[in-house]
Amino acid sequence: METKAPISLEEFKKKRLALVKPAVKDKIKPSTLDNIACWITDHVGSMGFFIIIFSWTAIWLGWNMFAPKEARFDPFPGFVLWLFISNMIQLFLMPLIMIGQNVQAKAADLRAEADLNINTKAEFEIETILSHLEYQNKIILQILQDLEKKA
Repeated sequence: METKAPISLEEFKKKRLALVKPAVKDKIKPSTLDNIACWITDHVGSMGFFIIIFSWTAIWLGWNMFAPKEARFDPFPGFVLWLFISNMIQLFLMPLIMIGQNVQAKAADLRAEADLNINTKAEFEIETILSHLEYQNKIILQILQDLEKKA
């Protein structure tokens, strides 16, 4: 009963190095503006930001509806200044959020690629271990058969 030996440790290390090299690619390094866009994306999409905008709007509308007429700076029913400012916020936030999402998507792609490389390495290592275990199992069975023949 002839058994084929699994790959040697040296061969295993050579193949493992071949898997490691593609993982070492140039990493995407975001610029300062990209980092600012990511920071804005993270914070604008939070409950805290919603509460700030909601409170600001409620105070703005409440002041301009219920304050003394002399103190109102954007009186009912106009709210022109409020509409202008809220539209400007939307116009500035929309592209910033999209930029931040693009940068975050690139980072997610890098993480997914790293996960794939790790999973590929783990699969290769598991196959090598299984090959060694099968080889050891065959050798043990061969030794047992030889012992039975002598007994």
